[in-house]
Amino acid sequence: MSTQSVFKRCSCRDRDGRKLGTRCPNLRRPGGAWNPTHGRWAYQLELPTHPGQRRRQLRRSTFDTRDAATAEREHARALLALASDEPTVAVEIADMLLSVLSGTPLPDRDTIARRVRAGLPATVTTTVGEYLRSWLTSRRNLQSVQPSTLIANESHIDVHLTPHLGAIPLVKLRVEHIEAMFTAIADRNTAIDIARQSDDPAIRASVRGLRTTGPATMHRIRATLRKALNDAIRRSNNRLMDFNPAAHINLPSGVRPKARVWTAKAVQRWRDTGERPSPVMVWTPQQAGEFLDYAEYHDIVLYPLFTLILHRALRRGEAVGLPDTAVDLDNLILSVTQQMATHGYTPVIKNVKSDSGNRVMALAEPTGAVLRAHHARRARWKLACGAAWPDTGLFFVQPDGQPWHPNTVTDRFEALVHAAGLPPIRLHDLRHCAATYLKAAGADLKDIQELLGHSSAAMTDVYTSVIVELDVERAKAEAAAKLLPRHRRGQRPAA
Repeated sequence: MSTQSVFKRCSCRDRDGRKLGTRCPNLRRPGGAWNPTHGRWAYQLELPTHPGQRRRQLRRSTFDTRDAATAEREHARALLALASDEPTVAVEIADMLLSVLSGTPLPDRDTIARRVRAGLPATVTTTVGEYLRSWLTSRRNLQSVQPSTLIANESHIDVHLTPHLGAIPLVKLRVEHIEAMFTAIADRNTAIDIARQSDDPAIRASVRGLRTTGPATMHRIRATLRKALNDAIRRSNNRLMDFNPAAHINLPSGVRPKARVWTAKAVQRWRDTGERPSPVMVWTPQQAGEFLDYAEYHDIVLYPLFTLILHRALRRGEAVGLPDTAVDLDNLILSVTQQMATHGYTPVIKNVKSDSGNRVMALAEPTGAVLRAHHARRARWKLACGAAWPDTGLFFVQPDGQPWHPNTVTDRFEALVHAAGLPPIRLHDLRHCAATYLKAAGADLKDIQELLGHSSAAMTDVYTSVIVELDVERAKAEAAAKLLPRHRRGQRPAA
């Protein structure tokens, strides 16, 4: 290639307003040397063409020095040389060079070389955000993907992946980009925690309703990205990547936290500082009994559902979606076969999560008494509604016969806990309470595993903190129910 392929040009115009470009007389000195103070350095490079296409050249003219222009010209030559004797690849690389905007660096040679060696297209301009959106659309057409999985994928993409990685070209995504995303997520968690502990009410209010992103969620976010990138690599006709950076990310352990008991000392510290010893908290039997007393008096409609969860460790969705036919009050047997889940905010009935979740359990007499009272109360509601009563087939319904929304049940529970002045736990922690009381009442780990519907005893062990202050009889279901002391105050309102 002639040295004349590196030259100077300027933006001066002639009398008719046309750019002079390389024809400007001021570009050279009288002796013919380049004028160091006028114009910008440029280069041009002949490019391979598509069959039947006229000649084409790569021209770039944004350089302050001749060396810079020469270096980029050599970079472009090195990229073209990757094609060896393959005309199709040479044309692909030429197309890529022409697509690079002026002032933007040319693609990294090693990156393009890896793609060429792997038999991939020389370049793909798709961004991470664009690809993730198209990937999610394609997954919606797969019957094997559960709606809840799609919702989780979409949440991960919209809330985390696209904001942090969306603008990066897919072929340029690196481990460092993903690590930076998780660092930013952790920094946000820290900022929320600091704001929640501030003495300034306005600062605390600024983060009200915001949720931190825990280790388990971070692992699920990475799993979504890893799956999407694996699919990009597996595309047989036009693979988009040859390397999955999400497979090389180290995250904090997603091990579930151990449950901790609201001892007197822990409660006092919480009242003084608002601090919880663990994300998973368990009431003492005395506290659980106080809650049931309060719920029976102030929310008789949901009191039976809360009692069942505390006695038999049902998940929220299993209790809300419990079929009427699954409750045998004569023989005190309960079958768990389905649950009410939420897809977004929409409640849907679906099968339980696994074979181990499909289970049959015995009910203690105190539990049966509460459920019988609910059954009789529900019959009165139905009589009052008459023909307007809907046939949902569910055991727990609202006074008008409509099913409960799972989120409403959670909201009602949290309001009751707050109003009762009890230390806070989540609705799901009632399940942990049930497992803990069973452990203290003498049940072994296998019994508790079957009750909880876990496929692994290791998973069950997380839920079975031992309450050291308990001194109770060592029996199982009956003893566990009797662990909840009841001290009713006043008369329960009629429903």
